[in-house]
Amino acid sequence: MNKTKKIVSWTIGITLILLILTPFIYVKANKMIYAHRVTTYLTEQKHYSPNEIESVEGVWSVKLPPFLAVVKFKDEPDVEYIYFAHNDVIQFSHRISEEAKKSGKTKSDLKHFAPMDDQQ
Repeated sequence: MNKTKKIVSWTIGITLILLILTPFIYVKANKMIYAHRVTTYLTEQKHYSPNEIESVEGVWSVKLPPFLAVVKFKDEPDVEYIYFAHNDVIQFSHRISEEAKKSGKTKSDLKHFAPMDDQQ
């Protein structure tokens, strides 16, 4: 009987740990998947060299859609480009840093901005 209780206790404990960890693993995996999709899109379809890209970070967003990627280019470190990578990869938006805005940088100055019309 004692051995049966140990097995049941271990089974319940492992099940609880898995239930707690599953959402964290899901979010982490999706962030990695979306970052990979955007990186592949930028290098294979948009023909950017990996040396031109400073970072691609998968992000879990509170808003919809829940996952997106934030891209920074080395020649434009003061701008973040937001990409969605659900069915197709599209550049959705951008964020110009406050310092760059103060120095007069506007949307028309962006080097890697791709209007939605040019995406397809």
